[in-house]
Parts: sequence; structure tokens; C-alpha cells
Amino acid sequence: MYTTTQLDNGILNNYAVEPQPYYAEYPAPFQQRRYLVQGAIAALFVTSLVIVSAVIS
Repeated sequence: MYTTTQLDNGILNNYAVEPQPYYAEYPAPFQQRRYLVQGAIAALFVTSLVIVSAVIS
């Protein structure tokens, strides 16, 4: 960890080093299909949880 003493009385400058911002790239077609499959699986999972909780209650 890099810190520098700011004043003679020992107060430290402990601010985090910020990375350079960058723009995200648009996902490739195979990544879009993967996101679609993941979303479908997540929706199926949540739907099954709701159905199971409704049957148990």
C-alpha cells in the first residue's frame, strides 16, 4: 500500500488509486446467446421456486 505523509504532524493521505475509466464493448453474438440461456435458466429457477413455495404453503 502506498501512502505519503501529507503534514509534519503525521496525517496520512490514504486515498485509493483510481483506475482509468474505459468504455465497455458490445457483447459478441455468442455472448448474447449465452446471456439469453443464462436468463432462461434463471427465470426457470425462480419460477420453480415460486411454484414449490406455493405448493408447500
